[in-house]
Amino acid sequence: MPFDLPNLLTISRIAAIPLLVAMVMLRSPLGDMAACVVFGLAAITDYFDGKIARERGITSGFGVMLDPIADKLLVAAALMLLVGFDRLDDRALLPAIIIMLREILVSGLREYLATLRVGMPVTRLAKWKTGFQMGALGTLLAGDTGARVIGLGWLPVAAIGEVMLWGAAALTLITGWDYWVAGLKYAANDKA
Repeated sequence: MPFDLPNLLTISRIAAIPLLVAMVMLRSPLGDMAACVVFGLAAITDYFDGKIARERGITSGFGVMLDPIADKLLVAAALMLLVGFDRLDDRALLPAIIIMLREILVSGLREYLATLRVGMPVTRLAKWKTGFQMGALGTLLAGDTGARVIGLGWLPVAAIGEVMLWGAAALTLITGWDYWVAGLKYAANDKA
């Protein structure tokens, strides 16, 4: 298991999850803001780990395997915290479910395609989806209470986060469909 900088950044996303949970469990405005910061810092490592690995030519099988897992764990943890601590409006449960189901679908497709030795590259739109999704989740973790900590109490941060979550869900459906169609193409040709 290589411990180069990109892989350490990926591992840090997973390591941030217990801290994220602890901050949300404080159920305080400062905890909400801290959860947003922890999540935001963890989320931004997704950009830098890939960028650094490509620039330095130090990609590894370990990193290729762990990067999407780290993303999904971070997103799943944030969504479960938001739902479990009643931080989402009932209407926002639908985009949360869409996002979780898409993550499971894509993981299953990648696993199946790996048995066929077919890679499923991340599309540009999927990268945008991830960025928008991370922004929405960070905003929701801060919520209105966290916004008050930094003097933005007048801004409906939770509502903005929910609108962003719907946008992320729409991108999730589009990219999930793209992956599904690509997976079906290979499944139709598989003679197993």
